[in-house]
Amino acid sequence: MATYKMRINPLAISNILAIKAYIAEDNPDAAIQVATAIYNKIEGLADFPEIGASLRAKINIKTDYRYLIYGSYLIFYKIEGEHVSVHRVLNGVQDYLAILFADDLPKN
Repeated sequence: MATYKMRINPLAISNILAIKAYIAEDNPDAAIQVATAIYNKIEGLADFPEIGASLRAKINIKTDYRYLIYGSYLIFYKIEGEHVSVHRVLNGVQDYLAILFADDLPKN
């Protein structure tokens, strides 16, 4: 079994920091636990990158994105050769398709 190299996009890191800050407003301990759990899920992708579901199976858009779920958060990533690249970590209530595919959507 090959171990993949991990890449975490700066936007994904920013997403996790924003999630942590939001939760910390009410519960600093829970904020640390959630952020740690998200990073642990991401680290697990190095050994099991195909554990996440294919986004293509859920929506009618051709995409290589896969995702993992942690609570109400979705970790979006792609398997790119020997790398697993984490692109975003978003709350499932957000319009994550509009965020992920903003460049592909028609402009008004």
